[in-house]
Amino acid sequence: MSVDEQELRSALRPHAAGIAVLTGPGPVGVTITSFTSVSARPALVSFALAETSSTWPHVRDSEWFGIQLLGARQQELARLFATPGADRFGPDTRWHPGPHGVPLLDGCLSWLVCARHDVRTVGDHHLVVAAVDEVRQGEPGDSLVHLHGVMRPVAQPDLVRS
Repeated sequence: MSVDEQELRSALRPHAAGIAVLTGPGPVGVTITSFTSVSARPALVSFALAETSSTWPHVRDSEWFGIQLLGARQQELARLFATPGADRFGPDTRWHPGPHGVPLLDGCLSWLVCARHDVRTVGDHHLVVAAVDEVRQGEPGDSLVHLHGVMRPVAQPDLVRS
């Protein structure tokens, strides 16, 4: 069975995906919407990168990387890290070196410093499972998601539910 790529993308557009930025030593980075939690014990997360991503060779060759969960006010940062060929760590990008040489972007909701745990080639992407080594939380705020083809804020709920 073969599904048309555009039909699949259209069908998935109403599914909200959180926006994060993956960074690695170099520095390198890219906006991702495939980030998800895998396990709390042990602490594992995952994301997928296209074979064609210019960031993939750096992630493939690095043991450590960071994942930054973006807030509603960081749309321009998300666009910058999603733009091929952009100077993502230029003078306008506020960041600092974190543990293991991982660049950490300023002003994010949360940061995870991760070590590569497993990598699988799945279709035209590489699925990376990462072991979370360190977690840092920023100020609470509204989240940034990708929904119906655009970035939009999602308000923090009044009551926190688990």
